[in-house]
Amino acid sequence: MAEVRLVDIEKKYGSFLAVPQQSLTIEDGEFLVLLGPSGCGKTTTMRMIAGLEDITAGDIQIAGERVNDKPPKDRDIAMVFQNYGLYPHMTVRQNIEYPLKLRKVNKAERARRVQDTADKVELGTLLDRRPSELSGGQRQRVALARAIVRTPKIFLMDEPLSNLDAKLRVTMRAELKHLHHELGVTTVYVTHDQMEAMTLADRVAVMREGRIVQLDTPKRIYSDPADLFVAGFIGSPSMNLIDGAVQDGRFIAEGMDLPVSLPDRDEVVFGIRPEDLELADGDTPIKGRLYALELTGESTLVTMRAGKTSVCARGHADFEAPINAPCHLAPKTGARFYLFDRATGQRLDG
Repeated sequence: MAEVRLVDIEKKYGSFLAVPQQSLTIEDGEFLVLLGPSGCGKTTTMRMIAGLEDITAGDIQIAGERVNDKPPKDRDIAMVFQNYGLYPHMTVRQNIEYPLKLRKVNKAERARRVQDTADKVELGTLLDRRPSELSGGQRQRVALARAIVRTPKIFLMDEPLSNLDAKLRVTMRAELKHLHHELGVTTVYVTHDQMEAMTLADRVAVMREGRIVQLDTPKRIYSDPADLFVAGFIGSPSMNLIDGAVQDGRFIAEGMDLPVSLPDRDEVVFGIRPEDLELADGDTPIKGRLYALELTGESTLVTMRAGKTSVCARGHADFEAPINAPCHLAPKTGARFYLFDRATGQRLDG
């Protein structure tokens, strides 16, 4: 296990600044997720930690040692890739064993560690099969086992679940969470999937245009987003974000009239999560016409529209109503409001 420190690192490709100067400390044994949309710099940051990308400026330290000039093989890291990276001509056993052979571990010790690791990821009975004979989930477990068997200081995982179907991703998330609890190895995990980030991470670094815009626990990032980008990126379904203005202590938009604690201001974005809204009758602060109903199983997502304004609420699973019927929504008791400056995206409320 090891602490990883990125000190004023920067990455340029010619004149293009991919990762602006910034620092980050990943604590010993922590599971840190780099989260953001495609092109935000998260994979580049991971590849710099791995030594697969040279850094333009700054320092990378692993367990207190500066590793800028060390090749990947000497950094004591293990990577798990999106495409598994298995050798098709080798059996599962040979794939898992390969890193140990490179390090000239003796045959008996290799056999013991391969079997122990395969059992950890429930591959103990599949060691003589080849990758082509395995399912996607089994192949991903082989890739994990190959990383685990070395007992490295750091795991680096680059979107390892993105090629799996939705049901298998849920299963593999649970396996990864359990493995990290068992092994306690410092892990850096790259994903664009906010559900993976929320369920796996000790802390999440939300990235945009190469910068970390918020670094905190999943709970804090969800309940206390730093800006408009984070607010819209985290949550499924995402936060309702409505353009309007504040007049006389009230947020005013088409179909909306809600009390807020903010001086008069134009070009404000009001945010509220779907689970903080409920269907109501009579005179409510949010009114419009029913636009869509989406049954998710445990609930129904109700989308209301007033002019160009759309608002989503999470209703009961048995809720039914005709499209274009009048729709009335109200904030639940204790609902959290968020207010943002539309031009800068910054939070305006405490």
